[in-house]
Amino acid sequence: MSLAPILTDSQAVAAFSAELQQFPVIAVDLEADSMHCYQEKVCLLQFSTPERTLLIDPLAEEIDLSPLKPVLANPQIRKIFHAADYDIRCLARDFGIEINGLFDTMITCQFLGEEKVGLADVLHKYFGVELDKQYQRADWSERPLSEGMIRYAAADTAHLHKLVALLEDQLLKKGRLDWVLEEFSLLEKARFAPNDGPLFLRCKGAGRLNPRQLAVLEELLQWRDSEARRRDRPLYKVIGNKPLLAIATIRPQGRQGLLGIEGVSPRLVDRFGSALLKAIRRGEQLPEDQLPIFPRGERRSKDPEAEKRMLLLKEWRKEAAADLGLDPGVLINNAALEELSRCRPKTPEELSASGILKNWQFEVLGGGILAALQR
Repeated sequence: MSLAPILTDSQAVAAFSAELQQFPVIAVDLEADSMHCYQEKVCLLQFSTPERTLLIDPLAEEIDLSPLKPVLANPQIRKIFHAADYDIRCLARDFGIEINGLFDTMITCQFLGEEKVGLADVLHKYFGVELDKQYQRADWSERPLSEGMIRYAAADTAHLHKLVALLEDQLLKKGRLDWVLEEFSLLEKARFAPNDGPLFLRCKGAGRLNPRQLAVLEELLQWRDSEARRRDRPLYKVIGNKPLLAIATIRPQGRQGLLGIEGVSPRLVDRFGSALLKAIRRGEQLPEDQLPIFPRGERRSKDPEAEKRMLLLKEWRKEAAADLGLDPGVLINNAALEELSRCRPKTPEELSASGILKNWQFEVLGGGILAALQR
């Protein structure tokens, strides 16, 4: 089988964009280098029409992707993705491209109760297709792309058209098409949150530290960020969050103290020990009146009755999810259940006015929720 062509110039992209306008459905995917670079970027775009599969190299010199914008923003043209969340965010951030008319086959699989929803698993189940998983961790910024990488990238979209035909038919039979269409509409608006404020706000576990430990952690995170940027490597490839949290908590004063921390290897101490100890000292020398405080949301008072209702709602969810053959978290998440347990709507009108449920959830689950809350 011949390799999918790769477009590397603006004129070819413009011509292909005009071709895409002719189809009511196109399949789309992208590859990024998030496991290899400090700031991940989109390195390849894949498109499959009902007639052919083609790749676009956004790293090609002076290539203009703007002709793709009206195609991908047109809600009259369906765009098939598998696990679109990250892709939608990346396309908006890197190129200002919006996606409208989304159909996400991973979300569809979740709402059909599939146990395994990864693309490789789904394609193997329905078509016997084997995707070579070695390329999932490939560095897609490398050029030229190998033949294996090109074939792998093309396969990500080549089968989506026939997959949608199968899955949509199942959705219709189960009466769940409207459910996923609402999910798709919400997902189209997904964007990366701005990275502002102290770095410790994005470090899981930082909320357990006292102000002095937070100051040390922030210095460690700032150092890691600079080092990762300098080396053009992902943050975790410099040092992970867990060792940094431990260092900030213990605040060792020498290399030997660093070596006693889980996840801090002798090699890492040889390479970064001096920098880590300097960051610790900077945090320890910060004046008391400048120490950071981890921001806390408004602390909710304990409500024993609400906690009882939460347990009832979880029990109801477990039964409802089993009846529908869905994962409980797909049906409705814990955050929504907690809000419901606290506001305790008593009528359909109150439940609707709460704004907690999506439209499909209100229609399908509303009665069960109200009944569970009245037990």
